[in-house]
Amino acid sequence: MNPQETSDLLAALMRQEELLKQLVAAINKPKLGLHSDAGNCKIYCNRQHGGLWYTLNGEPSDVPQTALTGYLKELRFENTERRKKETCKLLITIQADRTYILESGYDTHFSKCILAAIATLTPEQLYSPITLQPTPGTTDENVLFCRVWVKSELIKASYGEETDWREVSKQALAVTKAANEMVL
Repeated sequence: MNPQETSDLLAALMRQEELLKQLVAAINKPKLGLHSDAGNCKIYCNRQHGGLWYTLNGEPSDVPQTALTGYLKELRFENTERRKKETCKLLITIQADRTYILESGYDTHFSKCILAAIATLTPEQLYSPITLQPTPGTTDENVLFCRVWVKSELIKASYGEETDWREVSKQALAVTKAANEMVL
């Protein structure tokens, strides 16, 4: 092989290696979201309308998908009025194929599961997509839990009557903020 052929072969191998890297990255990229509509989608996380979670477009519409995968962008508490009563909600912002805003009562098991799990994570773990999976309670048909997954690992975080929710919430908010400020 002459020097020109060697140079051409090396250039072709380098292009092939770059394309292979791009292909592997595309294959390993997680699938994000529930569907591909544009704009925000607000999802209410409770079993009030027969399913596990639902959207409101005039009428409640059950969300048939059983999990949502995306990047946790924000956790925040918001006071709002529901049924002519002041109430506090946990709003969970997930960036996927679009922005999803999940709403749950601040003191529900759904919110407690998310807060407890997120509080145990590091910003590096939370830099990856997470999966939220609403799970019905087995003894009470009104109870809704939430499993939190990072990659393929279920994040197990227990809580009880003695749990200091103010501290857990502060830690979950701090980890979420730190993960979103990371530059890798």
